[in-house]
Amino acid sequence: MESSIKKFEDLIVWQEAMLLVEMIYSNMKNCKDFGLRDQMQRSSVSVPSNIAEGFERKTNKEFIQYLFIAKGSCGELRTQIYLAVKVGIISAESGDGLIEQSKKVSAMLYKLIKTRKEKF
Repeated sequence: MESSIKKFEDLIVWQEAMLLVEMIYSNMKNCKDFGLRDQMQRSSVSVPSNIAEGFERKTNKEFIQYLFIAKGSCGELRTQIYLAVKVGIISAESGDGLIEQSKKVSAMLYKLIKTRKEKF
């Protein structure tokens, strides 16, 4: 890990992923489709959880592996957001905000993976 980053909580990508989780929980709290709601909550929680787990592994190879898993969960979540909008569970406006945040986190993960691969 970079010497300036001592704990995963300092990673901006982890902070943005946590914001995404909060947004999902807020948007899905009144959802009666428990299956989709639970799956969206699980996939959203998976993103910062995998970032944290990879960071705590303390090897670059494992960190990158967990960043890829987090990125995959971001894609899974984005698909579920599109579905929730399409079937009317969340509004298009809310969906747009969730998609935007998901894409932001995914792009940050890509950049971090690329940097870690090049640097170490």
